[in-house]
Amino acid sequence: MEAQPLHIPDNAHYQELKKFIEASRNVPGPLIQVLHRAQKIFGYLPLEVQHFVARELNVPLAKVFGVITFYNFFRLDPIGDHIINLCLGTACHVKGASDIIKVMEKELGIKVGGTTADRFYTLSTARCFGACGLAPVMMLDEEVHGRLNPQKTIKILRDLKAEAAGPGQTINKEKK
Repeated sequence: MEAQPLHIPDNAHYQELKKFIEASRNVPGPLIQVLHRAQKIFGYLPLEVQHFVARELNVPLAKVFGVITFYNFFRLDPIGDHIINLCLGTACHVKGASDIIKVMEKELGIKVGGTTADRFYTLSTARCFGACGLAPVMMLDEEVHGRLNPQKTIKILRDLKAEAAGPGQTINKEKK
């Protein structure tokens, strides 16, 4: 059985990426730079984009996939509009970070590493933020929130979602 050919649309995103690839042809080893630009354009690196990059750079798809999965800054799945990063360093762990993770997973309906169905939040963890005096700590996008407990954490998440929805509205922005 033959594999079905992958359809790569011809739209503004792919045209922008193609222009970048053309401009990068004389740069030694352009794959990582091209993947960074592709992720910036698409938000993540779906299979269609990987095929496109491989074809345009004339490199094996396995090499593209190998680079994407080797480096932790590339994403195979879409991320949310807001990134939650909870510190799991020693001070945060001792002061209850694991309890906070549990309530966030329950509140958001995802596990660490996941993204909510509406792509509003992506939940992740980190080893240390260097803010041990504020433990437990999370970064929500670029903002640090400290001295957390489960209730305070859930309030922060709910407040951001309510703020994004606007007065008297709820958010339901299924992205395709």
